[in-house]
Amino acid sequence: MLAQEVIRRKRDGHALSEVEIVAFVSGLVSGAWSEGQSAAMAMAMLLNGMSDAETVALTRAMTRSGAVMDWISAALPGPVLDKHSSGGVGDKVSLMLAPIVAACGGFVPMLSGRGLGHTGGTLDKLESIPGYRIAPDAQQFRRALQSAGCAIVGASSTLAPADRRLYAIRDVTATVESTALITASILSKKLAAGLQGLVMDVKTGNGAFAASMADARTLAQSLVSVANGAGLPTRAWITDMNQVLGDNCGNALEVLEAVRFLQGTRQEPRLLEVTRTLSAELLQLGGLAGDMGQGLQLVDAALASGRALERFAGMVHALGGPADFCQRPTHYLASAPVQKPVLAPRAGWLHAMATRELGLQTIALGGGRHRASDSVDARVGFSQVMPLGQRVEPGAVLAVVHAADQAAADAAAAQLLQLFTVGEVPMPVQSALVERLGAQA
Repeated sequence: MLAQEVIRRKRDGHALSEVEIVAFVSGLVSGAWSEGQSAAMAMAMLLNGMSDAETVALTRAMTRSGAVMDWISAALPGPVLDKHSSGGVGDKVSLMLAPIVAACGGFVPMLSGRGLGHTGGTLDKLESIPGYRIAPDAQQFRRALQSAGCAIVGASSTLAPADRRLYAIRDVTATVESTALITASILSKKLAAGLQGLVMDVKTGNGAFAASMADARTLAQSLVSVANGAGLPTRAWITDMNQVLGDNCGNALEVLEAVRFLQGTRQEPRLLEVTRTLSAELLQLGGLAGDMGQGLQLVDAALASGRALERFAGMVHALGGPADFCQRPTHYLASAPVQKPVLAPRAGWLHAMATRELGLQTIALGGGRHRASDSVDARVGFSQVMPLGQRVEPGAVLAVVHAADQAAADAAAAQLLQLFTVGEVPMPVQSALVERLGAQA
Protein backbone atom coordinates (compact mmCIF):
# COMPACT_ATOMS: atom_id res chain seq x y z
CA MET A 1 0.00 0.00 0.00
CA LEU A 2 1.54 3.27 -1.16
CA ALA A 3 2.13 5.74 1.66
CA GLN A 4 1.29 8.71 -0.54
CA GLU A 5 -2.12 7.24 -1.40
CA VAL A 6 -3.00 6.78 2.28
CA ILE A 7 -1.85 10.35 2.98
CA ARG A 8 -3.92 11.62 0.03
CA ARG A 9 -7.09 10.02 1.39
CA LYS A 10 -6.66 11.61 4.80
CA ARG A 11 -5.61 14.92 3.26
CA ASP A 12 -8.90 14.93 1.31
CA GLY A 13 -10.95 14.35 4.47
CA HIS A 14 -11.78 10.65 4.10
CA ALA A 15 -11.94 8.24 7.03
CA LEU A 16 -9.10 5.74 6.95
CA SER A 17 -9.73 2.02 7.07
CA GLU A 18 -8.12 -0.19 9.67
CA VAL A 19 -5.90 -1.66 6.93
CA GLU A 20 -4.64 1.82 6.00
CA ILE A 21 -3.99 2.74 9.61
CA VAL A 22 -2.10 -0.52 10.21
CA ALA A 23 0.00 0.23 7.12
CA PHE A 24 0.87 3.68 8.54
CA VAL A 25 1.83 2.29 11.95
CA SER A 26 3.86 -0.55 10.42
CA GLY A 27 5.67 1.98 8.27
CA LEU A 28 6.51 4.06 11.34
CA VAL A 29 8.17 1.09 13.04
CA SER A 30 9.94 -0.38 10.01
CA GLY A 31 11.04 2.95 8.59
CA ALA A 32 9.19 2.27 5.34
CA TRP A 33 7.43 5.61 5.84
CA SER A 34 9.88 8.50 5.61
CA GLU A 35 10.02 11.41 8.04
CA GLY A 36 8.29 13.60 5.48
CA GLN A 37 5.51 11.10 4.82
CA SER A 38 4.92 10.51 8.54
CA ALA A 39 4.84 14.27 9.18
CA ALA A 40 2.38 14.78 6.32
CA MET A 41 0.08 12.11 7.75
CA ALA A 42 0.26 13.64 11.23
CA MET A 43 -0.67 17.04 9.81
CA ALA A 44 -3.56 15.57 7.81
CA MET A 45 -4.84 13.84 10.96
CA LEU A 46 -4.59 17.10 12.89
CA LEU A 47 -6.33 19.25 10.28
CA ASN A 48 -9.10 16.82 9.26
CA GLY A 49 -9.61 15.06 12.57
CA MET A 50 -10.12 11.37 13.31
CA SER A 51 -13.35 9.55 14.11
CA ASP A 52 -13.54 7.40 17.23
CA ALA A 53 -13.35 4.31 15.02
CA GLU A 54 -10.18 5.58 13.36
CA THR A 55 -8.66 6.51 16.73
CA VAL A 56 -9.50 3.07 18.16
CA ALA A 57 -7.82 1.43 15.16
CA LEU A 58 -4.77 3.69 15.51
CA THR A 59 -4.53 2.99 19.24
CA ARG A 60 -4.77 -0.77 18.74
CA ALA A 61 -2.19 -0.75 15.95
CA MET A 62 0.24 1.32 18.00
CA THR A 63 -0.30 -1.00 20.98
CA ARG A 64 0.56 -4.03 18.83
CA SER A 65 3.61 -2.32 17.33
CA GLY A 66 5.75 -3.69 20.16
CA ALA A 67 5.61 -5.90 23.23
CA VAL A 68 2.37 -6.22 25.22
CA MET A 69 2.63 -7.15 28.88
CA ASP A 70 0.84 -10.32 29.94
CA TRP A 71 0.26 -10.73 33.64
CA ILE A 72 -1.46 -14.14 33.46
CA SER A 73 1.77 -16.01 34.19
CA ALA A 74 2.34 -13.85 37.25
CA ALA A 75 -0.90 -15.19 38.75
CA LEU A 76 -1.65 -11.88 40.44
CA PRO A 77 -4.49 -12.27 42.94
CA GLY A 78 -6.17 -9.01 41.94
CA PRO A 79 -6.98 -6.73 39.02
CA VAL A 80 -4.28 -4.83 37.10
CA LEU A 81 -5.14 -1.12 37.27
CA ASP A 82 -3.60 2.27 36.51
CA LYS A 83 -4.17 6.01 36.42
CA HIS A 84 -2.88 8.67 34.04
CA SER A 85 -2.78 12.44 34.43
CA SER A 86 -2.61 14.95 31.59
CA GLY A 87 -0.07 16.88 33.67
CA GLY A 88 -0.12 19.66 36.22
CA VAL A 89 1.98 21.69 38.63
CA GLY A 90 2.51 19.96 41.96
CA ASP A 91 0.58 16.89 40.80
CA LYS A 92 2.02 14.03 42.82
CA VAL A 93 -1.22 11.99 42.99
CA SER A 94 0.41 8.92 41.38
CA LEU A 95 2.83 8.59 44.30
CA MET A 96 -0.04 8.04 46.72
CA LEU A 97 -2.65 6.45 44.47
CA ALA A 98 -0.51 3.48 43.41
CA PRO A 99 0.20 2.25 46.97
CA ILE A 100 -3.38 3.02 48.10
CA VAL A 101 -4.84 0.85 45.35
CA ALA A 102 -2.23 -1.83 46.06
CA ALA A 103 -3.19 -1.82 49.75
CA CYS A 104 -6.79 -2.47 48.70
CA GLY A 105 -5.97 -5.53 46.59
CA GLY A 106 -5.16 -4.06 43.18
CA PHE A 107 -1.90 -4.26 41.23
CA VAL A 108 -0.54 -1.10 39.64
CA PRO A 109 2.22 -1.39 36.99
CA MET A 110 2.41 2.37 36.40
CA LEU A 111 4.44 3.43 33.38
CA SER A 112 5.24 7.10 33.91
CA GLY A 113 7.19 9.84 32.17
CA ARG A 114 9.49 12.75 32.79
CA GLY A 115 8.55 16.40 33.01
CA LEU A 116 6.86 17.86 29.94
CA GLY A 117 6.79 21.62 29.37
CA HIS A 118 5.88 23.38 32.61
CA THR A 119 4.70 20.21 34.37
CA GLY A 120 6.70 17.94 36.62
CA GLY A 121 7.43 14.30 35.78
CA THR A 122 6.77 11.38 38.11
CA LEU A 123 10.04 9.71 37.11
CA ASP A 124 12.03 12.86 37.92
CA LYS A 125 10.39 12.92 41.35
CA LEU A 126 11.20 9.28 42.09
CA GLU A 127 14.80 9.72 40.97
CA SER A 128 15.27 12.04 43.95
CA ILE A 129 15.18 8.84 46.07
CA PRO A 130 18.73 7.41 46.24
CA GLY A 131 19.01 4.08 44.44
CA TYR A 132 15.48 4.05 43.01
CA ARG A 133 15.54 2.43 39.57
CA ILE A 134 13.10 3.92 37.11
CA ALA A 135 14.28 1.48 34.41
CA PRO A 136 14.51 -1.93 36.11
CA ASP A 137 14.83 -5.09 34.08
CA ALA A 138 11.67 -7.09 33.46
CA GLN A 139 12.32 -9.50 36.32
CA GLN A 140 12.84 -6.77 38.93
CA PHE A 141 9.76 -4.92 37.69
CA ARG A 142 7.66 -8.07 38.01
CA ARG A 143 9.06 -8.90 41.46
CA ALA A 144 8.34 -5.37 42.68
CA LEU A 145 4.77 -5.56 41.44
CA GLN A 146 4.22 -8.96 43.02
CA SER A 147 5.72 -8.01 46.39
CA ALA A 148 4.53 -4.42 46.81
CA GLY A 149 1.46 -4.45 44.58
CA CYS A 150 2.71 -1.39 42.70
CA ALA A 151 5.72 -0.36 40.65
CA ILE A 152 6.15 3.09 39.14
CA VAL A 153 8.75 2.98 36.36
CA GLY A 154 9.46 4.30 32.88
CA ALA A 155 8.11 2.59 29.79
CA SER A 156 10.64 0.33 28.06
CA SER A 157 11.64 0.94 24.45
CA THR A 158 9.80 -2.23 23.42
CA LEU A 159 6.38 -0.87 24.39
CA ALA A 160 4.46 0.93 21.62
CA PRO A 161 7.58 1.89 19.59
CA ALA A 162 5.34 3.42 16.91
CA ASP A 163 4.25 6.03 19.42
CA ARG A 164 7.84 6.91 20.22
CA ARG A 165 8.62 7.72 16.59
CA LEU A 166 5.32 9.46 15.93
CA TYR A 167 5.63 11.59 19.08
CA ALA A 168 9.09 12.77 18.04
CA ILE A 169 7.69 13.77 14.65
CA ARG A 170 4.69 15.54 16.18
CA ASP A 171 6.97 17.44 18.55
CA VAL A 172 8.78 19.18 15.68
CA THR A 173 5.88 19.59 13.23
CA ALA A 174 3.33 21.50 15.39
CA THR A 175 0.97 18.50 15.48
CA VAL A 176 1.12 17.75 19.20
CA GLU A 177 -2.34 19.27 19.79
CA SER A 178 -4.33 16.66 17.84
CA THR A 179 -6.86 15.14 20.25
CA ALA A 180 -6.86 11.84 18.36
CA LEU A 181 -3.06 11.59 18.38
CA ILE A 182 -2.87 12.53 22.06
CA THR A 183 -5.47 9.86 22.82
CA ALA A 184 -3.70 7.15 20.82
CA SER A 185 -0.33 8.09 22.32
CA ILE A 186 -1.56 7.80 25.90
CA LEU A 187 -3.74 4.74 25.47
CA SER A 188 -1.39 2.66 23.31
CA LYS A 189 1.11 2.54 26.19
CA LYS A 190 -1.62 1.83 28.74
CA LEU A 191 -3.04 -1.02 26.65
CA ALA A 192 0.49 -2.39 26.18
CA ALA A 193 0.81 -2.50 29.97
CA GLY A 194 -1.89 -5.19 30.11
CA LEU A 195 -4.36 -3.19 32.20
CA GLN A 196 -7.86 -4.21 33.24
CA GLY A 197 -8.99 -0.75 34.32
CA LEU A 198 -7.82 2.86 33.89
CA VAL A 199 -8.82 6.19 35.37
CA MET A 200 -7.83 9.40 33.59
CA ASP A 201 -7.17 12.70 35.35
CA VAL A 202 -7.60 15.45 32.75
CA LYS A 203 -6.51 18.84 34.08
CA THR A 204 -8.10 22.15 33.13
CA GLY A 205 -7.18 25.70 34.06
CA ASN A 206 -4.24 28.06 33.75
CA GLY A 207 -1.73 25.40 34.78
CA ALA A 208 -3.01 22.72 32.41
CA PHE A 209 -2.30 21.88 28.78
CA ALA A 210 -6.09 21.94 28.23
CA ALA A 211 -6.60 25.43 29.60
CA SER A 212 -10.29 25.67 28.67
CA MET A 213 -13.05 23.45 29.99
CA ALA A 214 -14.16 22.74 26.41
CA ASP A 215 -10.72 21.43 25.47
CA ALA A 216 -10.49 19.32 28.63
CA ARG A 217 -13.94 17.82 28.04
CA THR A 218 -13.10 17.01 24.41
CA LEU A 219 -9.91 15.21 25.46
CA ALA A 220 -11.57 13.38 28.36
CA GLN A 221 -14.47 12.20 26.19
CA SER A 222 -12.05 11.00 23.52
CA LEU A 223 -9.96 9.06 26.04
CA VAL A 224 -12.98 7.38 27.63
CA SER A 225 -14.64 6.53 24.31
CA VAL A 226 -11.52 5.20 22.60
CA ALA A 227 -10.24 3.26 25.63
CA ASN A 228 -13.54 1.52 26.12
CA GLY A 229 -13.77 0.92 22.37
CA ALA A 230 -10.35 -0.74 22.51
CA GLY A 231 -11.46 -2.99 25.37
CA LEU A 232 -10.01 -1.13 28.35
CA PRO A 233 -12.65 -0.08 30.92
CA THR A 234 -11.92 3.59 31.58
CA ARG A 235 -13.39 6.57 33.41
CA ALA A 236 -12.16 10.13 33.57
CA TRP A 237 -12.29 13.07 35.93
CA ILE A 238 -11.69 16.63 34.85
CA THR A 239 -9.88 18.33 37.73
CA ASP A 240 -8.90 21.91 38.44
CA MET A 241 -5.38 23.15 37.73
CA ASN A 242 -5.78 26.86 38.43
CA GLN A 243 -3.45 26.45 41.39
CA VAL A 244 -0.69 24.15 42.61
CA LEU A 245 -2.04 20.76 43.67
CA GLY A 246 -0.84 20.29 47.23
CA ASP A 247 1.61 22.41 49.20
CA ASN A 248 4.75 21.87 47.13
CA CYS A 249 6.17 21.71 43.64
CA GLY A 250 9.65 20.41 42.94
CA ASN A 251 10.92 16.84 42.79
CA ALA A 252 12.25 16.02 46.27
CA LEU A 253 9.72 18.38 47.90
CA GLU A 254 6.84 16.51 46.27
CA VAL A 255 8.19 13.10 47.26
CA LEU A 256 8.44 14.30 50.85
CA GLU A 257 4.89 15.62 50.65
CA ALA A 258 3.72 12.23 49.36
CA VAL A 259 5.37 10.43 52.27
CA ARG A 260 3.83 12.85 54.78
CA PHE A 261 0.47 12.32 53.07
CA LEU A 262 0.74 8.53 53.40
CA GLN A 263 1.90 8.90 57.00
CA GLY A 264 -1.15 11.04 57.73
CA THR A 265 1.04 13.93 58.93
CA ARG A 266 -0.22 16.41 56.34
CA GLN A 267 -2.92 15.89 53.69
CA GLU A 268 -3.65 19.11 51.81
CA PRO A 269 -7.45 19.12 51.25
CA ARG A 270 -7.50 19.44 47.44
CA LEU A 271 -4.77 16.84 47.03
CA LEU A 272 -6.69 14.51 49.35
CA GLU A 273 -9.92 15.09 47.43
CA VAL A 274 -8.39 14.17 44.06
CA THR A 275 -6.38 11.22 45.39
CA ARG A 276 -9.31 9.67 47.28
CA THR A 277 -11.66 10.02 44.33
CA LEU A 278 -9.36 8.64 41.64
CA SER A 279 -8.32 5.75 43.89
CA ALA A 280 -11.94 4.88 44.65
CA GLU A 281 -12.78 4.97 40.92
CA LEU A 282 -10.06 2.41 40.25
CA LEU A 283 -11.25 0.15 43.06
CA GLN A 284 -14.73 0.21 41.58
CA LEU A 285 -13.44 -0.40 38.04
CA GLY A 286 -11.43 -3.38 39.29
CA GLY A 287 -14.34 -4.92 41.16
CA LEU A 288 -12.70 -4.30 44.53
CA ALA A 289 -15.51 -1.95 45.60
CA GLY A 290 -19.20 -2.18 44.82
CA ASP A 291 -19.68 1.57 44.47
CA MET A 292 -17.90 4.86 45.03
CA GLY A 293 -19.00 5.05 48.65
CA GLN A 294 -17.42 1.70 49.47
CA GLY A 295 -14.36 2.63 47.44
CA LEU A 296 -13.83 5.80 49.46
CA GLN A 297 -14.17 3.83 52.70
CA LEU A 298 -11.51 1.37 51.52
CA VAL A 299 -9.18 4.23 50.56
CA ASP A 300 -9.60 5.87 53.95
CA ALA A 301 -8.93 2.57 55.73
CA ALA A 302 -5.77 1.94 53.67
CA LEU A 303 -4.44 5.36 54.66
CA ALA A 304 -5.47 5.25 58.32
CA SER A 305 -4.07 1.75 58.90
CA GLY A 306 -0.68 2.56 57.40
CA ARG A 307 -1.04 -0.18 54.78
CA ALA A 308 -0.68 2.29 51.90
CA LEU A 309 2.53 3.66 53.44
CA GLU A 310 3.85 0.10 53.76
CA ARG A 311 3.16 -0.53 50.08
CA PHE A 312 5.01 2.63 49.07
CA ALA A 313 7.97 1.67 51.27
CA GLY A 314 7.93 -1.83 49.78
CA MET A 315 7.94 -0.45 46.23
CA VAL A 316 10.86 1.89 46.94
CA HIS A 317 12.93 -0.92 48.44
CA ALA A 318 12.01 -3.44 45.72
CA LEU A 319 13.18 -0.98 43.07
CA GLY A 320 16.53 -0.28 44.72
CA GLY A 321 15.78 2.46 47.25
CA PRO A 322 16.54 2.44 50.98
CA ALA A 323 14.57 -0.03 53.11
CA ASP A 324 13.96 2.65 55.75
CA PHE A 325 13.14 5.47 53.34
CA CYS A 326 9.67 6.12 54.76
CA GLN A 327 11.01 6.18 58.29
CA ARG A 328 13.71 8.74 57.43
CA PRO A 329 12.73 10.56 54.23
CA THR A 330 14.51 13.79 55.13
CA HIS A 331 17.73 11.83 55.67
CA TYR A 332 17.68 10.59 52.08
CA LEU A 333 16.07 13.46 50.18
CA ALA A 334 18.48 16.27 49.40
CA SER A 335 17.42 19.75 50.51
CA ALA A 336 18.26 23.07 48.88
CA PRO A 337 20.92 25.15 50.64
CA VAL A 338 18.88 28.37 50.33
CA GLN A 339 15.24 28.74 51.39
CA LYS A 340 13.63 32.14 50.99
CA PRO A 341 10.02 33.01 51.92
CA VAL A 342 7.94 35.13 49.56
CA LEU A 343 5.89 37.54 51.69
CA ALA A 344 2.55 39.14 50.85
CA PRO A 345 2.92 42.94 50.45
CA ARG A 346 -0.63 43.74 51.58
CA ALA A 347 -3.77 42.33 53.16
CA GLY A 348 -6.65 40.71 51.28
CA TRP A 349 -7.63 37.32 49.90
CA LEU A 350 -5.62 35.21 47.49
CA HIS A 351 -7.66 35.34 44.27
CA ALA A 352 -5.39 33.77 41.66
CA MET A 353 -1.98 32.39 40.84
CA ALA A 354 -0.32 32.05 37.44
CA THR A 355 0.14 28.30 37.81
CA ARG A 356 1.85 27.58 34.50
CA GLU A 357 4.39 30.33 35.12
CA LEU A 358 4.99 28.96 38.61
CA GLY A 359 5.85 25.62 37.02
CA LEU A 360 8.21 27.38 34.64
CA GLN A 361 9.90 29.06 37.60
CA THR A 362 10.61 25.61 39.03
CA ILE A 363 12.36 24.76 35.76
CA ALA A 364 14.27 28.06 35.88
CA LEU A 365 15.59 27.08 39.31
CA GLY A 366 16.92 23.84 37.78
CA GLY A 367 14.03 21.56 38.73
CA GLY A 368 13.17 20.72 35.12
CA ARG A 369 14.63 20.63 31.62
CA HIS A 370 14.92 23.08 28.74
CA ARG A 371 16.49 20.27 26.66
CA ALA A 372 16.24 16.50 27.01
CA SER A 373 19.95 16.34 27.89
CA ASP A 374 19.66 18.77 30.83
CA SER A 375 20.26 17.47 34.36
CA VAL A 376 17.65 18.11 37.06
CA ASP A 377 18.30 19.54 40.52
CA ALA A 378 15.90 17.54 42.71
CA ARG A 379 16.33 19.93 45.63
CA VAL A 380 14.75 23.05 44.18
CA GLY A 381 11.16 24.25 43.92
CA PHE A 382 8.53 25.84 46.13
CA SER A 383 6.97 24.77 49.41
CA GLN A 384 4.13 26.09 51.58
CA VAL A 385 2.31 27.42 48.51
CA MET A 386 -0.76 29.26 49.79
CA PRO A 387 -4.09 27.94 48.42
CA LEU A 388 -6.57 30.19 46.66
CA GLY A 389 -9.30 31.77 48.74
CA GLN A 390 -7.20 32.14 51.86
CA ARG A 391 -7.09 35.35 53.90
CA VAL A 392 -3.75 37.11 53.48
CA GLU A 393 -2.16 39.42 56.02
CA PRO A 394 0.81 41.70 55.25
CA GLY A 395 3.96 39.64 55.59
CA ALA A 396 2.13 36.32 55.25
CA VAL A 397 4.10 33.57 53.47
CA LEU A 398 2.77 33.05 49.94
CA ALA A 399 5.41 30.37 49.24
CA VAL A 400 8.97 29.43 50.15
CA VAL A 401 11.60 29.29 47.41
CA HIS A 402 14.10 26.42 47.57
CA ALA A 403 17.18 27.29 45.49
CA ALA A 404 20.75 26.24 44.88
CA ASP A 405 22.14 29.70 45.73
CA GLN A 406 21.09 33.10 47.05
CA ALA A 407 21.02 34.80 43.65
CA ALA A 408 18.67 32.17 42.23
CA ALA A 409 16.45 32.40 45.33
CA ASP A 410 16.23 36.19 45.11
CA ALA A 411 15.39 36.10 41.40
CA ALA A 412 12.72 33.43 41.87
CA ALA A 413 11.17 35.23 44.84
CA ALA A 414 10.90 38.46 42.84
CA GLN A 415 9.27 36.62 39.96
CA LEU A 416 6.96 34.64 42.23
CA LEU A 417 5.58 37.78 43.83
CA GLN A 418 4.22 38.77 40.42
CA LEU A 419 2.40 35.43 40.01
CA PHE A 420 -0.01 35.85 42.95
CA THR A 421 -3.09 38.08 42.79
CA VAL A 422 -4.42 39.38 46.12
CA GLY A 423 -7.94 40.85 46.02
CA GLU A 424 -9.91 42.92 48.47
CA VAL A 425 -12.97 40.69 48.85
CA PRO A 426 -13.33 37.04 49.90
CA MET A 427 -13.31 34.43 47.14
CA PRO A 428 -15.26 31.15 47.35
CA VAL A 429 -13.18 27.98 47.51
CA GLN A 430 -13.98 25.65 44.63
CA SER A 431 -13.66 21.87 44.51
CA ALA A 432 -10.70 20.38 42.73
CA LEU A 433 -13.14 17.92 41.13
CA VAL A 434 -14.86 19.51 38.13
CA GLU A 435 -16.61 16.79 36.11
CA ARG A 436 -16.83 13.00 35.86
CA LEU A 437 -17.04 11.09 32.58
CA GLY A 438 -17.78 7.39 32.18
CA ALA A 439 -20.19 4.88 33.67
CA GLN A 440 -22.04 6.17 36.72
CA ALA A 441 -22.03 4.34 40.05
